[in-house]
Amino acid sequence: MNTIIVKNKEEAAEKAFEIVNARLEAGEISTFGFATGSTPEGLYAKMREAKPDVSNIVTVNLDEYVGLAADDPQSYNYFMEQKLFNVLNFKETNLPNGIASDLDAECERYEKVLEANPVDLQILGIGTNGHIGFNEPGTSFDSKTHVVELTPATIEANKRFFEKAEDVPTHAISMGISSIMAAKEILLLAFGEAKADAVRDMIQGPITEACPASVLQNHPNVTIIVDEEAASKLK
Repeated sequence: MNTIIVKNKEEAAEKAFEIVNARLEAGEISTFGFATGSTPEGLYAKMREAKPDVSNIVTVNLDEYVGLAADDPQSYNYFMEQKLFNVLNFKETNLPNGIASDLDAECERYEKVLEANPVDLQILGIGTNGHIGFNEPGTSFDSKTHVVELTPATIEANKRFFEKAEDVPTHAISMGISSIMAAKEILLLAFGEAKADAVRDMIQGPITEACPASVLQNHPNVTIIVDEEAASKLK
């Protein structure tokens, strides 16, 4: 693990974009893995400003809420359209279908998309409980794309994006941990004191399913960019 500590999320976005842009300019990305939520927004803003040519690049996203259509303003598909896809000219974009009539079949379909498009660089965030994607504590390290029941902590963390807590979906389709670990390179961002315990456990704790992100210690090419607050509990 290569850990980079910066002062704040603005510096983190700049550093993350340097890494992403270097890979793009070197032609090292055929498939780009994206995350949603507030953590990667600074990076995506830098990408919108730079407008790199991505016409030969396929994208895959980590997850999508169950029950939200692609055009729902709270869906991750909508988020990606607004933050990136309606500005950059990607060859193809892929997210799970949150309103599929057969969710198990949708998980199988999406896993085949991932197998057909091996991820060169995967962007990740981390939950306060150590989750990556929507893989909550206790998720098997061998898991593939699957339906996840969101924990109260995750629902609490996401309710700020909804009018009220009861509007937050209770389930999501998420890449599994083994699906994430298949990426050739991983870039994880984390900000704020609330993430400090998870960051410490991810980097310096035991490798355990109690902290899903700790599995990243087993990956050969991971860069972690954290601000000073998120890094405050590292030894």
